Amino acid sequence: MRKTQAFLLSSLLLLLSYCGQPARQPDEVRLRLAIDPGNVSPINYNSLEALQIINLLYKSLLTVDLEDNTLKPGLASTFPEVERKDSLTFFHYQLRPEAEWSDGSPVTAQDVAFTLKVLKSPFIRNENIRAQLEFIQDIQLDASDLKKFTLICHGFTPEMQLLTGDFFILPSYLLDPEQVYKPIPLHAWSTADSTKYNTDRTRTVAAKCNSLGSPESKAILKGSAGYEVAEWAIGQYIVLKRKENWWGKNTGNAARYLTANPDQINFQIIPDNTTALLALKNAQLDVLDNIPVNDFEKIRKDEGFRKNYNLHSPQGYDLIYGAINTRRPKFQDKRTRQAIAHLLDVAGMIRVSQQSYATQTVGPIPPDREDFYHPHLPLINYNPEQAITLLKAAGWIQAQDGWYRNIDGQREDLRTELLYGAGNTVYEQMTLIFKQHAGKVGIPVTLLPLEGKVYNQKLEQLDFDMHFRGISGNPFVFNFKPLFHTSFAGPGGFNTTGFGTPESDLILDQINEAENDADKARLLHRLQEIIQEEAAFLPLYFRKERIAIHSRFSNTKVSGVRPYYDLSSFMLKP
Repeated sequence: MRKTQAFLLSSLLLLLSYCGQPARQPDEVRLRLAIDPGNVSPINYNSLEALQIINLLYKSLLTVDLEDNTLKPGLASTFPEVERKDSLTFFHYQLRPEAEWSDGSPVTAQDVAFTLKVLKSPFIRNENIRAQLEFIQDIQLDASDLKKFTLICHGFTPEMQLLTGDFFILPSYLLDPEQVYKPIPLHAWSTADSTKYNTDRTRTVAAKCNSLGSPESKAILKGSAGYEVAEWAIGQYIVLKRKENWWGKNTGNAARYLTANPDQINFQIIPDNTTALLALKNAQLDVLDNIPVNDFEKIRKDEGFRKNYNLHSPQGYDLIYGAINTRRPKFQDKRTRQAIAHLLDVAGMIRVSQQSYATQTVGPIPPDREDFYHPHLPLINYNPEQAITLLKAAGWIQAQDGWYRNIDGQREDLRTELLYGAGNTVYEQMTLIFKQHAGKVGIPVTLLPLEGKVYNQKLEQLDFDMHFRGISGNPFVFNFKPLFHTSFAGPGGFNTTGFGTPESDLILDQINEAENDADKARLLHRLQEIIQEEAAFLPLYFRKERIAIHSRFSNTKVSGVRPYYDLSSFMLKP
């Protein structure tokens, strides 16, 4: 009886949540967001949900075509021409002649310069994006062509082509109508002279930019992409409306991927998975991603559901991994960490928690990047006998109540506290499997599920033994320096394991400086060998995405690259 009441209540709540919604349009795509993005600012967004919306509002110089997962010119008319002189690299860009802002004015090189000045300004709250653009030192505008400019960069790597075009261009006419930032040289923000630009006028522009991305900023939340925010009810929905006569459809062959097809895109904010799945089954959603594996298997077998929806499970680039804190005395010997690696039944974890919607990996390189993935490195499989051999080799003594050894004159017991995100059933299942196998060889494991904020604080303070986590990646950029370089191993750094050797630090620097794929492949292969040998960062698997899309749409461009489909390309079937 209670189950029936709960079901009726959730159905009623779902129905009530749609009251007061914008009228559904025939040519509209409705999809679910698991959280309210809160901030959809192209300057300082902090969630993947926000990024999905921003991509429909703003354009960058270069873009990714999800039809074939390749890099294409976006606001730029072509890929930049590259010129190298000593320690500097010059990227010569030309903007598309068709590119316009919402008011019909052209997107110009001055907008690119303004954007870089904002992103590098010390008055803007965007530390992460600012760090990614440190290598861009200055910009030169072409006096004879308003749509031509050159980015002056320090050093060179092939990935710079992507990075020089991978930031959203801002409309200076909306954010700086008095052109306060125009006379300020870009390089000035990187020098001691930047203090002289700390004026009331520059702070006013910065305050305007910092406010961008909230519902109250709709009037200035307008980019050069094909959509604008039409309605926004916090915690309920965000509706985007297609611009009339958007310039992208006039770009010839590029109009195939510079698209704005649906008249309206409606993001429904539904935190609960059960409620989201119910909305999908009731045809109140056209798209649902990140479907739990058990539910995905059920709807895959539901012939009635399959008549209206197409299901997709592309190989993604989200890596699930384990991490051991090498700063703990008990984990400083790599043989101890290797033993723990052999107690991770990855195949079993995939079978139980992912129902095989995942691919085991030897390292942080996606297996489908065959040029960079190590071809000869074996997978670390579950092997309790090998784990015991390694523990004994590391000096551990097996007693009735577990393993111990003397470290710096004190007895140290081998026991592990394992952190993971509370409420995440995937990690719950994985941790239980590991605890069971570790217990069989005499290693006690305490499971510690933590809420997000507390969990992150533990990691930032390096206060943990071991944890399971996931990171998002892509098939384009392989800068692993923040994850593995010792310079990022302090409190608050991304290198939470303390991993790193002089050789690995050198290789990480060389990877970022490699000028061809052959050199990069050789370096990445060696890095994967070191990662496996050190056994501090334990790559487990890359998960496959699980998506349902209503069959009334075509040209959905499903991909393993986030956000896994191109909403702007969806076309209503006749």
